[in-house]
Amino acid sequence: MTVERWGVFELDLDGPAHGNPYTDVRLSALFQYRNRVVEADGFYDGDGRHRIRFMPDREGTWHYVTRSDVPELDGRQGTFECVPPGVGNHGPVRVAGTGFAYADGTRYLPLGTTCYHWTHDGDEAAEELTLRSLAASPFTKVRMCLLPTRHMRPPLLAFPGDTPGALDRTRIEPRFFARFERRVRDLLALGIVADVILFHPYDEGHWGVDDMSREQDLFLLRHTLARLSAYRNVWWSIANEYDFNRAKTVEDWDLLGRFVQRNDPYQRPRSIHNGTRMYAYERIYDFARPWITHQSIQHWDARLTGRWMARCPKPVVIDEIGYEGLADRRWGNLTARALTRQFWHAAVAGGYVGHGECYPDADLGGATWISRGGRLRGESVPRVAFLRRLLEEGPADLPAARRRGEYWLEFFGDRRPAHRDVPLPPGAAYRVDLVDTWDMTVTALEGTHRDHLRVALNGRPDMALRIRRAE
Repeated sequence: MTVERWGVFELDLDGPAHGNPYTDVRLSALFQYRNRVVEADGFYDGDGRHRIRFMPDREGTWHYVTRSDVPELDGRQGTFECVPPGVGNHGPVRVAGTGFAYADGTRYLPLGTTCYHWTHDGDEAAEELTLRSLAASPFTKVRMCLLPTRHMRPPLLAFPGDTPGALDRTRIEPRFFARFERRVRDLLALGIVADVILFHPYDEGHWGVDDMSREQDLFLLRHTLARLSAYRNVWWSIANEYDFNRAKTVEDWDLLGRFVQRNDPYQRPRSIHNGTRMYAYERIYDFARPWITHQSIQHWDARLTGRWMARCPKPVVIDEIGYEGLADRRWGNLTARALTRQFWHAAVAGGYVGHGECYPDADLGGATWISRGGRLRGESVPRVAFLRRLLEEGPADLPAARRRGEYWLEFFGDRRPAHRDVPLPPGAAYRVDLVDTWDMTVTALEGTHRDHLRVALNGRPDMALRIRRAE
């Protein structure tokens, strides 16, 4: 058998189905390439099927041997060949300085969007429409929830049962996970990260999934990690709006984060997301904690990006800053211009902003993109695509390039001055482009410039400059 590098090898074993194999059976496998050994947990998938998934990261022959407390699953051995990655397979994403890169060194820009429960309704047509919308979009990451909210009535949940407060939280519903992981694979085929939100506070005790015991939390995490961590496009968000969940303390969240860190063989990017009373306060997590790889922030002002980066030298991703749309809540009725400005405020400081939309979709019963996906309608989407193209043309580490006086962006936001004066580092000449972030145009200013630059803006808002040292 052959598996491409950073692909998924799956071992399917027949084993016991009696009792509760989700909790009674322990299964893992040791995968070895030369002197490199990686252990991956297995999981029970119903109907007597036990599976182990593994992502090989070296080309060549891998050997494996299973470990289990069940004799018929223990000591199973075999080999497979890891071959070069296919077209478009750059490997998993890792933190690289103040940004991110794929395992092969290719730059990754986390320009994400939010579709919390697009996989939960069992609506095949809506999910396929969401995938087509994403394929045509500039977005490289999707935030998506594992667990339901209070008002949802999904056909399947992560645990067996359909009665509020009476789910069997000692077992897993394989059919739910089969659909969820199929959509993770669909995102993988599009080159899009699935930022899996493991917990949230929106159940409010209805289904009984936001106030589970520590043992139940870890049971769900262990199974989810075993099923999904081998997919190279998975990230982990320990919680969405962690501080709105009154059943857990910061110490509880730290324990869960450390558990994910210990039990993910591939060390996928991990973070946790804070809540906020919009324009009133925020409880941003202590992102300096070792288990956290990057800062996942909710805040309404991306101009603070530089402050957050100075406070903690980890990439800043403002996953929730407010959404373009028509919702009655002010977090969901930003104009497209307002949301586009936030993307630019973060970008000039080397950070990233997440997108979302709250336009009711009649074809989905009035649901919005952030809840169920569907069609992208917002005017900010092509502006994000424009920004993405500009970022891809620039250096990977914008703050470092600016410190060296090599390359930077200036953004003037909603201000409408007649002109702006920009000091330039002495001793070098610079080429300057005037960028209209709304009309999506780039106009080169004539000649090169030294020491000081005056740019005529003629009262136009949403203008930016791209400044590059002339070689």
